[in-house]
Amino acid sequence: MCKIWSDERKFQIWLEIEVLACEAMAELGQIPKEDAAEIRKRAHFSIPEIAEIEKRTNHDVIAFLENVAGSVGPAARWIHQGLTSSDILDTTLAVQLTESCKILLDDVERLRAAIGKQALRFKMTPMIGRSHGIHAEPITFGLKLALMFDEFGRAEERLTQTRERIRVGKISGAVGTHAHVDPKIERAVCKKLGLKPATLSTQIVQRDRHAEFMTTLAVIGSSIDRWATEFRHLQRTEVLEVEEFFSESQKGSSAMPHKRNPITSERLSGLARVIRGNAVVALENVALWHERDISHSSAERIILPDSCILLDYMLTKLREIVEKLQVYPERMAQNLALTKGLYFSQSILLALTRAGAERKTAYEAVQRAAMRTWKAEGTFAENAKREPEITTRLSAAEIDRLCSLEVHFQHVDATFKALGLD
Repeated sequence: MCKIWSDERKFQIWLEIEVLACEAMAELGQIPKEDAAEIRKRAHFSIPEIAEIEKRTNHDVIAFLENVAGSVGPAARWIHQGLTSSDILDTTLAVQLTESCKILLDDVERLRAAIGKQALRFKMTPMIGRSHGIHAEPITFGLKLALMFDEFGRAEERLTQTRERIRVGKISGAVGTHAHVDPKIERAVCKKLGLKPATLSTQIVQRDRHAEFMTTLAVIGSSIDRWATEFRHLQRTEVLEVEEFFSESQKGSSAMPHKRNPITSERLSGLARVIRGNAVVALENVALWHERDISHSSAERIILPDSCILLDYMLTKLREIVEKLQVYPERMAQNLALTKGLYFSQSILLALTRAGAERKTAYEAVQRAAMRTWKAEGTFAENAKREPEITTRLSAAEIDRLCSLEVHFQHVDATFKALGLD
């Protein structure tokens, strides 16, 4: 990813665009074919020399063109014929963003493979589900990971979609009218670069495309944050159902030798804020003056490479967390047992209403049994069997059947199959 955003790669694409434009002009008979061949053969650049020229010109594209012209000779007069700087800059940006999408899509694919493997491993491992941070009803750890698998499937879809809208170049001149450069040249250059020519542009490709790209990265970053936060919560001492891998030589605290902190998950949550902040900048870049101003340019030189590199790193780190995640089924079972079966309350409530009880009466009866359980007066099933409003409609055997995990896990296989995890 860093190579894509390096000066070397940027100038390689700049040069290729200029050479391809000259070759397209030669094919149209606008410049001599031998000159186009000479440009292809001789044109090269020197990054240190470009930097020195830019100190004088205070213009990066002019510095580049001056440096390349020195390597070509007289045929260099055809380079940049009818083009404007943004023809080079925005078309190059499209190539870099497209190449970045390929890496990010590969990252997501590898992440989902790791998640899917762990989801299948813990498919039927019981744990308590939580709402508001409070014990709710049983789930399996595999279902939790299957949800993660599904979420990053949408990340893959979004990246694929936004890649098509960002894969757009332009060679249309100073205000997009093709006044001095034939649209055929734009089409030829873009085709060779694997891009689509903009249907219409100004001096630039419109920034709603780049804003969509950045907001897509921000959404994916937020998904990473969501699961990093989930793992952080599950690692809390009071919960300790999963834990980040902690090597023998690793240290958790400079003051407290006993600490094993979820530092990578915390790092990912922090970095997600950076990408979300960069997305706001991209949204601000959409509104430019008339056919173009330069207010977006300086910001994009930071937010686009930084966010691509950052998300590449974050997806890799999240995959490593998932692959090495320490899972504690015994602790999950202990936490599941803490409320003595209170999470079966809805099963009893629904069975009562199906048996003819009025919902308010059924709710209050189940709640009475639950409150006795909260006060440590036996299990929920035992207390349900002591409640006349319940036992008049449900047998002891039916209560025992309803107070079982099978009720909650009967559709797990179908869910996994729907996700392609089977």
